[in-house]
Amino acid sequence: MRGSGPLIGTALTAGTLAALSLVFAPAAAAVTPGTAQASYDCGSWGGGTATLTATQNGTSATITINSAVTTPVAVARDTISSTLTLAKRGGGTVTFTGKRNPALAANSAVTMGPLSGTVAAGNSLDSYFAGTALSMTIFGFPVGCDALTSQTPGPFVFN
Repeated sequence: MRGSGPLIGTALTAGTLAALSLVFAPAAAAVTPGTAQASYDCGSWGGGTATLTATQNGTSATITINSAVTTPVAVARDTISSTLTLAKRGGGTVTFTGKRNPALAANSAVTMGPLSGTVAAGNSLDSYFAGTALSMTIFGFPVGCDALTSQTPGPFVFN
């Protein structure tokens, strides 16, 4: 066992460095980018740039939307039914749905989500241009919004 002291010290140092590299390694992002902007036209309800924030956990994904559309009256929590349709690269669409929103004061920007959807590894999703991209039902009134731009800085790519 003579001479094993330096080997044990070297092994301990290597093990410590390996453990520290795991601790300080950057977390893997499940979806990139995590946030994007796109412009929507919601007719008489207004329009403008909305911020979309995406998260992913396996095949489940959520998107929260902070829109430029304002509500003329106060809206209670979880009373806006929303559907966001995104175009999938290569064809098809993926929808995110939900009835989730914070309580909104009159004349405030509408925030929806998280809206839930199912994604597959490699899905690249962007603004949808072939119809209504975002639909909401507020107090029983349907609101349809068309996407005017692609997402910036780019589409959501899911891992």
